[in-house]
Amino acid sequence: MTRRVPEIVVDLLLIAVAVVWGASFLAAKELTGEVGVAPAVALRFIIAAAALGIVCFIRRERMPRGRGLAIAALLGCSQAAVIGLETAGVHLTTATNAGLLISLALVFTPVLESIAARSWLPRSYFVAAVAAVVGVALLVSDGGLRTPTVGDALVIAAAVVRAVHVTASARLTRERHDSTLAVVLVQLVVCAVTSSAVAGADLPAAAARLTASGWANLLFLGLLCSVFAFVVQLWAVRRTSATRASILMGTEPVWALAVGVAIGGEAVGLPGLAGAALIIGASYAGQAIERRHRRGPAPASAPSARPAIAETAPR
Repeated sequence: MTRRVPEIVVDLLLIAVAVVWGASFLAAKELTGEVGVAPAVALRFIIAAAALGIVCFIRRERMPRGRGLAIAALLGCSQAAVIGLETAGVHLTTATNAGLLISLALVFTPVLESIAARSWLPRSYFVAAVAAVVGVALLVSDGGLRTPTVGDALVIAAAVVRAVHVTASARLTRERHDSTLAVVLVQLVVCAVTSSAVAGADLPAAAARLTASGWANLLFLGLLCSVFAFVVQLWAVRRTSATRASILMGTEPVWALAVGVAIGGEAVGLPGLAGAALIIGASYAGQAIERRHRRGPAPASAPSARPAIAETAPR
């Protein structure tokens, strides 16, 4: 028997994911500068898979089988694509451009979820989502935008694939009883195998030349940005909607800025502060609109007018 988890707990954990992902831009940029993009992604997933594997072994988690295993493996492929594209993009563009472009997942996700559910969100939600993107533009353009690069295109692709991944996670896992930890472990193993294949022979040499700061960045990316974030993302999206999860995790650029100011010593002007305030305000407004829409009564003659949301899921 499972207990209903308060929405505030789900929201806070999703915001925590946004915090660590916001900090991941600086860590990923430093790590890729030290060992390269492909080895950095592969080492991150190897660390993550090993750590979660130990947890699952201690807890004796039951691994998914059959259709559940296939779904987990598929989501692992999409997750690997998201991180691979995002890491390559951040390496080739500025953090300013990357922070703006990855937020486009805020717009892509509700569109995809509405199509999948055959029930469009209220027009006011899209106003809030666009307002959040405008806020990101103000936030990250404080120092000026550069001409679009190949890195920018890669980050846009990462935003598209992230929206697909979040939506697919919600739709494919909601009615299943597979352990969240076990599903994420399968995803991480798939990510580790595919990214290691891409890194190839460079992987051992890259691991050997890691410095102390490189190991710190690697452990942060592997344990917090991968294990913690992926587990919370899947756990939370099975208790809410992909759109709600996306707009909460869409505060990621605000936290990226906070890390830049606290650790990188970056200065923030009035446009940046205004953008941060707009993102937070639009996020709160958007989740309120989405919550009302999700809880609103469905017509008796059309029970499938809106997606059923599982408030609890077996552990």
